[in-house]
Amino acid sequence: MTRQELHMTREELQGIAERYVETWKRRDSAAIAQYFASDAVAESPMYATLRGRKAIDDAFRAFFTSFPDATLEIDAILVDPPRVAIFTTVNATHVNEFFGMPGTNRHIEFRIARLLEMNDEGLMMLERRIYDFTGLLVQIGILRARPAKP
Repeated sequence: MTRQELHMTREELQGIAERYVETWKRRDSAAIAQYFASDAVAESPMYATLRGRKAIDDAFRAFFTSFPDATLEIDAILVDPPRVAIFTTVNATHVNEFFGMPGTNRHIEFRIARLLEMNDEGLMMLERRIYDFTGLLVQIGILRARPAKP
């Protein structure tokens, strides 16, 4: 899709991005999935490449099961049709199993950048998530970090 093909305004895309974040804050995976086209792709360091609404819904459900108190705060939203970039900070507690590790009750905090490519219906065709997954695994205790040698 070229930039000229999208008929949505910056304001419309900004509104969609803000509603998407508000839905995320409610931790409603099925409602979040409705922001994606039926054949959408979500690329995630945590869940690899997800194809279609069901896979996207399942991944969000898994995350919210592992981190049931997850919160999301907007740092910035940038709109350049047909793309939207959302920068957020996630805070959560690891309560239930995550990648084979039982809940640790450890707090995590990480920043995430999401690059969204939208279609004319205001649905995401692509969501590319960028964040420090290794750092998240260290915070939970799945990985251990060693100090750098001088």
